[in-house]
Amino acid sequence: MQRGHLLTEQANPNSQNLDRMEITQLVDLFNQEDAKVVAAVGAETENIARAIAKIAQSMQQGGRLFYVGAGTSGRLGVLDAAECPPTFCTDPNLVQGIIAGGAAALVRSSEALEDNEADGAAAIAQGEITASDVVFGITAGGTTPFVHGALREAKQRGATTVFFACVPATQVPANYDIEIRPLVGPEILAGSTRLKAGTATKLVLNTVSTGVMVQLGKVYGNRMVDVAVTNSKLHDRAIRIIRDLTNLDYVAAADLLERADRKVKLALLMQETGLDAREGDRLLQAHQGHLGRAIAHHGCNDE
Repeated sequence: MQRGHLLTEQANPNSQNLDRMEITQLVDLFNQEDAKVVAAVGAETENIARAIAKIAQSMQQGGRLFYVGAGTSGRLGVLDAAECPPTFCTDPNLVQGIIAGGAAALVRSSEALEDNEADGAAAIAQGEITASDVVFGITAGGTTPFVHGALREAKQRGATTVFFACVPATQVPANYDIEIRPLVGPEILAGSTRLKAGTATKLVLNTVSTGVMVQLGKVYGNRMVDVAVTNSKLHDRAIRIIRDLTNLDYVAAADLLERADRKVKLALLMQETGLDAREGDRLLQAHQGHLGRAIAHHGCNDE
């Protein structure tokens, strides 16, 4: 298929006079088109949920998540992966981003590198992907050889494969385990998939990574209770979370955090149950790090 026929490459009739629009008209048009992205992502709810469930299951069994992409898609994958350790206190190896061209491609365009399918396969081999892992390929137009090379190699190794594209299966058929296809339509600037397609990618990746971490017990209520206390800002945030959820004053919350070895989740469990740090840590481990489940279990045993 010629690339010009792909949904992501077509000209948007609403922006055909883009170069002659008043600036306010241009901004309004962007806003109107961007509103379509949310609906397009919403139409993929079931497939996104399937991806979250499978990734969480894989991680619970020792697996990892690899985002793979080129250009904007690759950069967004690397970004989402990089934000998991500071947000959820995860091992940097748990969620990884692979971009065609490597780290240099994050700051300087190297789009020609996306055309090599063998490089994608080699990246999977270098990452030593196994059947326990999930490989999430991101390609807005659905055709990027680097991504398909990576996904095919991952599939041969028994890994779960997730395919993200903003084109329908009728235009770009695929044969992967899970497919997520938010159809955002032609871009305001024809073919510039850093726009609506990029926004859809960011929305989906945010939902997937956050949803997975919720399943893994990294969240309590809507708080980041596995936050890593690595600087003064995060120390203040940790104390604020403890205060909000326990009604302790600042001094008492800070003391509790220190007694819990600066682990917010453990501090909250200690406050709720009266356990010391060692007992609390043991209880959390018994419930795979799920604070809510640990508290509920302790409450049942006290009755």
